[in-house]
Amino acid sequence: MPDIVDIAVSADGFTTLVAAVKAAGLVEVLKSPGPFTVFAPTDDAFAKLPPGTIHTLVQNPPQLARILKYHVVPGKLMKADLVNLSSLTSVEGSEIRINISNNFEVKNATVIAADIEADNGVIHVLDNVILMG
Repeated sequence: MPDIVDIAVSADGFTTLVAAVKAAGLVEVLKSPGPFTVFAPTDDAFAKLPPGTIHTLVQNPPQLARILKYHVVPGKLMKADLVNLSSLTSVEGSEIRINISNNFEVKNATVIAADIEADNGVIHVLDNVILMG
């Protein structure tokens, strides 16, 4: 089974995420055994950020890495595992609010595809980039 990075590279819609992971130096981490739960914004989600944001972040790898780590949670957590939880702690260290009562929502984003299994975890696809704070 492919790992999280291999899935993102081969799937349509994750070009920006893959480029950001490379720029932040996180490829090897996300190829490690993990397991990880990744809340993965699509290219359309990144496009919703203010103009120039991605370019600025790519030039600041530590800040970019911090934002990307906010999208990752230790462990393999399928949607069913999250039903009774209201928050998770990201690899970055901040809390991420989740809500599965109506839709599957992660902070200010909706999960548009859940439970994409990888060799080293699971991916939940987001319609927005989530930010700390």
